[in-house]
Amino acid sequence: MTEISEANSTIFGEHVYVFDASMPMEAIQDKVTAIFQEMEANEFGPERYALLFKPGTYDILFDVGFYTQVAGLGRNPDDVLIEGGVNVPAYWMPNRNATCNFWRTLENFAVNASSATNDTTTIAVSQAAPIRRVHVKSSGGLWLFQVDPDTGAGGWASGGFLADSIVDHTILPGSQQQWLSRNNQYGSWANGVWNMVFVGDADGPSQDDFPTTPYTTIAQTPVIREKPFLYVNGDDQYEIFVPDLQHDTQGPSWAGGNDTPGRSISLDDFYVAQPAEATAARINEALGEGKNVLFTPGIYKLDDTLQVESADTVVLGLGQPSLVPTHGGSAICVADVDGVTIAGLIIDAGEVTSPSLIEIGPQDSSEGHEASPTVLYDLTVRTAGHCSNDCGITINSHNVIGDQLWLWRADHGDGAAWDSNPTKNGVVVNGTDVIIYGLFNEHHKEYQTLWNGNGGKLYFYQSEIPYDPPDQESWMCGSTNGFASYKVADTVTDHEAWGLGVYSYFRDSPTKLENAIEVPEAPGVKLHHLTTVWLTGTEGSEISHIINGSGGCVHANSPEEAMRQTMNEFPAA
Repeated sequence: MTEISEANSTIFGEHVYVFDASMPMEAIQDKVTAIFQEMEANEFGPERYALLFKPGTYDILFDVGFYTQVAGLGRNPDDVLIEGGVNVPAYWMPNRNATCNFWRTLENFAVNASSATNDTTTIAVSQAAPIRRVHVKSSGGLWLFQVDPDTGAGGWASGGFLADSIVDHTILPGSQQQWLSRNNQYGSWANGVWNMVFVGDADGPSQDDFPTTPYTTIAQTPVIREKPFLYVNGDDQYEIFVPDLQHDTQGPSWAGGNDTPGRSISLDDFYVAQPAEATAARINEALGEGKNVLFTPGIYKLDDTLQVESADTVVLGLGQPSLVPTHGGSAICVADVDGVTIAGLIIDAGEVTSPSLIEIGPQDSSEGHEASPTVLYDLTVRTAGHCSNDCGITINSHNVIGDQLWLWRADHGDGAAWDSNPTKNGVVVNGTDVIIYGLFNEHHKEYQTLWNGNGGKLYFYQSEIPYDPPDQESWMCGSTNGFASYKVADTVTDHEAWGLGVYSYFRDSPTKLENAIEVPEAPGVKLHHLTTVWLTGTEGSEISHIINGSGGCVHANSPEEAMRQTMNEFPAA
C-alpha cells in the first residue's frame, strides 16, 4: 500500500497530488475534501492545485473548487473511474448562483455518481471551467446547473464548454444560459435557455426550431487537434500525449474503445517549471534548447517575454498556473512557426500596461500553417483590478485554432473599475483562416473582438459588454453609441460565424450600444443564429440593434421581446 504522504512528493511539486488506487481511500477522500474547503470560495486567491489519478478505481465523492484541475493519468478516460462522484456545486453563492464558478478543469477520467447525489453528476459552472475527455456514466446524467433547495428554482449559470466526452444518459442544462458542446456523445440533450451550440457532436439536436429552441448545430468539426494531456505509460513513466490533427470529425476521438491517434513526448523533453525557481530567463533558456514547458501550479512573475520559436513546442499548464508579465510586454510570444500548443494557463495583466498579453506570430507573419496549425486551449486572459493591457490575445499567424478562450476584464473584485483596470480589446485577429471554437470575451472598453483577417470562422460567442461606463460620452465610437462587441473589419470579404450571444448590464449609467455586431456587407460574410439579451441595468440603457442597424432593441426584462432579440441569418436567407 502506498502512503498518502507520497502523493505530493513527485517532480511536480507540493501542489500536485498524484493519487494511486493502492492508497487508503479514506485518506484520499480527506485530502480532496480539505482542498475543496480551502478553494470553494477562493476566487482571487494565489493557491493552485492539480489532483491527478493514476489508472484504477477510486471509491470517493468530492467537489471541485477554484484553481483546481482534476485529471486522470490513463491513456484513455476509462482507465480511471471515480466511483462515487466528482461535482462542482455553487454552495458559496446565494441561491446556488454559479455565475462566478470559474477557473477549474476536469479531464480524462470516468465518473459514476452514487446515490448520495441522486446518481447525478452536477457541474454548475460558467466561464473558464472546461470539461474534456470525461466519461459520465452516472445514471442520473449530467446537470450543468444546481437547484436552489429554498426556492426549487435553478441557480443562474453563465456558459461552459464540454469537448471530446461521453455522457451515457441525459445532459440537463436547466438554467444554464449558454454552452458549447464539441465532439461529444450523449444520451440526450434536454433543453436550452439562450444560446447552445453543438459542433461535431454525435447526433446533436436539431436546430430547426431556432430561436424557440436556442440550438445551433454543425454536423462536423472542420479541423481540430485535441488538447495534449499528461499520462503514465506502461512503465509507470510520465509522458505528454499530443493528439493528431483531425478533419471533419464527429463524436469523441476515443469513442468505441479506440485510442485517440497521436504521439507521446517523454517528460524528459520538458522543462518542468516550479514557481519558486522558474524565472523568465530560465524558461527562455529551456525553450532555446528545444525543450517544451510544463508549468506546475502557482503564480509566475515574468520580467521578460517567453519566446516560443521552435515548431511543435508544447507549453502546458497543470492546476491553473498564472503567468504575470511585470515588464510591460507580452507574457508569451510565438514565432510564425508550425504546430505550437499553448494550453491550460491564466495570463494575468500586470501593473505596467502590456500592448498584448499573448502574441501569436509577429506583425509581418506570412507563412501558411494549414497542415500544422498553432492551437490555443483553455486560456484565461485576465485584467483584474489595478492592472491594464491594451489587448488580450493578438493573432497574427495564419491558420491558428482557438479552443475555449476567455478574455476577461474584471467586472468585480478589488480595484475593478472603469479607470483602474482598463483594456481596449479582448482578441484581435489579423491572420487569415483562423478558427475559434468557444470565444468568451467580456467587458473591454472598445471592441471585444476585432477580426481583421480573411477566412475566419467562429463557433459560439458569449460576450457581456462593459458594465461600467460612467456615462454615454465615455463610451463612444466616434459619433456612434458604444463599440460593437463583435467587429469584423470593413476590408474583410470572407467570414462566417455561428451562435453569437451579446449581453448587456449597464450597471452605472443609462448607456446605449448601437449595434451588438458590425460586419461588412459582402457576399462571403455570413452569420448564423444571433442573440442579444438585456440582463438587467440602469433604466434607459439598451442594445439598440443586433447587427448593422438591423434587429430589435433590448432594454428591459419584460415583456420577453424587450429582454431578448434574435436573428436567424445575416444577411437574411
